[in-house]
Amino acid sequence: MNKSQVIGIAGGTGSGKSTVADRIVSHLGADSVVIIYQDNYYLDLTHLSIEERAQWNFDHPDAVDAKLMAKHIAELKAGRAIDMPVYDFKTHTRLPDQTIRVEPKPTIIVEGILVLAIKALRSQMDVKLYVETDDDLRLIRRLKRDINERGRTVESVIEQYEKTVRPMHLAFVETSRRFADVIIPWAEYNDVGVEVLINSILGVRARKAGA
Repeated sequence: MNKSQVIGIAGGTGSGKSTVADRIVSHLGADSVVIIYQDNYYLDLTHLSIEERAQWNFDHPDAVDAKLMAKHIAELKAGRAIDMPVYDFKTHTRLPDQTIRVEPKPTIIVEGILVLAIKALRSQMDVKLYVETDDDLRLIRRLKRDINERGRTVESVIEQYEKTVRPMHLAFVETSRRFADVIIPWAEYNDVGVEVLINSILGVRARKAGA
């Protein structure tokens, strides 16, 4: 019987998902945890022009290669290594001939804004977490990230936020919180929430180990 544990971490853009994932890793130990990022599994848009790529709706579930992502989670659960794709957000394409080798570990974290909204991913999770953060904080964090890390302008970030990010958040991301086992408020750090989460994860791990 499969003894691996899959933890899903969802929440809006800039909500603090990656920070929460890192806190889980620090508690459980890097040797026992691997993180699979939704950001690595966006569809390759090489076939589109630069202008068409810039207008793509990356906040809709259809923008994610859910089939490949679900397959990779299943492979890791089965004890087999995967080659996770690498996505370039400046060109909106997968980097050719570049992947990240991911070895199976007892705990698999699946992180991304839509991971609870996509059934093929959600159905493989043992613990489902939704990170909840105020909209203004999330927008500020996204602005800083996209400008500093992805070479975007303030105007382009705000335009995308108004056109697709916010509408898709309301339609798909926020509604997926109903699937969560734990909802954790995360303005800055929520040590009590993390402690409750860790205890929940350890409880599930113990039950799977004894199954």
